[in-house]
Amino acid sequence: MERAMVKIIARISAKPGAAAQVRQILIDLVGPSRKEPGCLSYELFQDDENPADFITIEQWANSSAVAAHMATPHVGEAIAKAGSLLAVAPLIHSFTQLA
Repeated sequence: MERAMVKIIARISAKPGAAAQVRQILIDLVGPSRKEPGCLSYELFQDDENPADFITIEQWANSSAVAAHMATPHVGEAIAKAGSLLAVAPLIHSFTQLA
């Protein structure tokens, strides 16, 4: 049984000197992601104390919408562009609302 709303929190950390490039790649990802079917919200934040760290907070209608998002060309392109600019692999956490 597919669960309802899915909340995703992803942390993306740029290598030293690559924050500006990663920032632009992530900004370019926001618009197309927000237009996807099943996207309820998609927000991007940059850490005030460590500008090389970024967080996305995403809300999707269901896990199928998340899977479709991950398979889009714009996500694939962002992953390809950012890959060598990241300090570590993105940490992506999926949450189920309890209350």
